[in-house]
Amino acid sequence: MSNGLPRTGVFVCDCGLNIAGTVDTKTVAAFAEKLPGVACVVHNRYTCADPGQNEIRDAIAEHKLERIVVASCTPRIHETTFRACVESAGVNPYLMEMANLREHCSWVHVGEPEAATHKAMDLIASAVARAQRLQPQIEPKIKVQQAVLVIGGGVAGIQAALDIADGGLQVYLVEKEPSIGGLMAQLDKTYPTMDCSI
Repeated sequence: MSNGLPRTGVFVCDCGLNIAGTVDTKTVAAFAEKLPGVACVVHNRYTCADPGQNEIRDAIAEHKLERIVVASCTPRIHETTFRACVESAGVNPYLMEMANLREHCSWVHVGEPEAATHKAMDLIASAVARAQRLQPQIEPKIKVQQAVLVIGGGVAGIQAALDIADGGLQVYLVEKEPSIGGLMAQLDKTYPTMDCSI
C-alpha cells in the first residue's frame, strides 16, 4: 500500500485522436501522477491494443499494482478486455475501474479542449478514488443441469420444445390444460389451406 492506500496504476489512452484530439492527455497523465495512492501512470496511444495491454501487465508486475484505472473509452466496449488483461497479470478483475474520456469528454466537448481536459482530470480522480475502495470479487461456480423448461403447450411452446430437443437438450414441456395444442387444438380447419388444425 502507498500512504495506506492500495497501489494504483493509471493508464491514460489517446485512442488515436478520438481522445487526444480534444483532451490534453499529457496534462491529464501528469495530474494523475499526483493523486494519492497512484504508484504508476502510463500514457499510450491505444491501451486496448496488444502493446497497451502488455504495458498494463508489465506495470502490474514492476510496480506491484493492486488497483488499475484505465482512462480510455466506454466500458461498454472494452471493460471485458481490460478485466481479462489484469486477471492474466494476477489481479482480481474486479479491482479495475474505467474512466470514460472519449464519450464523456472528448466527443461531447469538441472545440472546448480546456473544459474537456479538466473534466478528464475529474473523471480520473473519481475513478482512482473508487478503485481504491473496490473489493475483490469471486464469481461463484454453479453446476447447471443441461435441461430446458418450456412453459405453455400451445403451437409456439410445442415448436420451441421440438427445436430445443433437436439441439440435444432434455426438454420439459408444461401445460396447464389437460391437452397440448392451445387454441389450434380447438379449431377444426385452418385458413387459408383448410388443413386439419391438429
